[in-house]
Amino acid sequence: MHPKRKQRLILVLFVVLVSSVGVSLTLYALNENINLFYPPTKIVNGEAPSGRTIRAGGCVVPGTVTRAKDNLEIDFDVTDGVSELSVTYDGILPDLFAEGEAVVLTGMLDHDGVFVATKVLAKHDENYMPPEVADTVTTDGVEHMKTCKGISYDS
Repeated sequence: MHPKRKQRLILVLFVVLVSSVGVSLTLYALNENINLFYPPTKIVNGEAPSGRTIRAGGCVVPGTVTRAKDNLEIDFDVTDGVSELSVTYDGILPDLFAEGEAVVLTGMLDHDGVFVATKVLAKHDENYMPPEVADTVTTDGVEHMKTCKGISYDS
């Protein structure tokens, strides 16, 4: 092989190797930062990964919000109209958080099946529901005006 060709081949192989390493590192970093959305039914059925940060959402079940007296821990249930998911959150809730209203949660599922939220987002007006929640909240399989008002909480 001619020395000039050999030099070009080495250069091309080096560029391919460096590019491959760069793409691999980028994909690894992106994979670690992806927060997939799961409705309560999929989480309860075991379709969501445990030990990994995910997003969940639904309507806060009325009568399930309990606050600790000595710290900021709050426990409540979230439903999509089919299944209920127990949630615990240690922090200050948004002003718009209320029973019977839509929320989107970021956190992890613990070994007991309780969703440990690190972030709670509440809806911003009476007619709005986050798209992820609106797509998953159903009443007997029928969407109900994209609000939590039509859900029967007697499950």
